This record gives sequence, structure tokens and C-alpha cells, in this order.
Amino acid sequence: MDPATVFLIANNGILIFWLLLIAAPNWRGTRIAAHSIAVPAILGLTYLWLILSFWSGPVPQGAGYGSLTGVMTFLASPVAATAGWIHYLCFDLFVGAWLARDARRRGVPHWLVVPCLLVTLLAGPVGLIGYLGLRLSLGKGGFFLAEA
Repeated sequence: MDPATVFLIANNGILIFWLLLIAAPNWRGTRIAAHSIAVPAILGLTYLWLILSFWSGPVPQGAGYGSLTGVMTFLASPVAATAGWIHYLCFDLFVGAWLARDARRRGVPHWLVVPCLLVTLLAGPVGLIGYLGLRLSLGKGGFFLAEA
């Protein structure tokens, strides 16, 4: 399967899980689908397949993880760029699902969590920081993730 097709399937397919987290947080199907480890595992295996495909083929000179130039050379490949995007999709969904579970556990109103989920979808770390700030401002826990 070519990288453009993998990109489209992953990029569009992930949206259903985000929609469940945002619009139906307490539905049993959301708990099964969006909070399952299955979706990150599938994305992770896809990422692994792409990375192995990249490194087992002809690698552009200078591609690697050790410098900005090396990463830019690496990401110039459609296979590597697709892998990188899937990396984002996987971790952002994982963080979004955690955020939704943590908010429910701490009694943070879902309508306040929705903007954090949307920002997590679009700019992962910013959404996480926004949620932690929200949690702190509501007295629902500090800024540190491990707090009870």
C-alpha cells in the first residue's frame, strides 16, 4: 500500500475515535473503542511497518535522528513522513483518551474538557497543558500528572 493511502486511512480513520471522546464520552462504545489500547496498537504496528520499510530500502544520505538536518532529510521521504504523522496520531489519541478518563475520574465537567480535547487533536502538547491548567484552576488536582 502506498504512503498516501496509508496516510488517508489513518488520518481520516482516527477522527471517529476523537468524535466519540468529544461527543459521547460516557457511551459504552466510547469506552470500548476510544479508550482501548487496540487503536494505538494498530497505529503503532503501522508505524513500525513504515519505519522498517524506510530503513530497509535505499536511505537518503544524511537521514537520521541525530540532527535537525538529518530529521528533515528523513521526513522528506513519503514513507517516513507518513510514519511521523502516524506517530502524532497515535500519541495524541492516547493522550486525549487519558485526558478524558482523568477528567471523568476527577469530576471535571466534560463541556470544559472538550476544548482541551480539540486542541490535543490539533496540537497535542498544548491541549495537554491546557487540560492540566484547567484541572489546576478547578482545584481538581495539581499540574503534575501523578497526583491523586
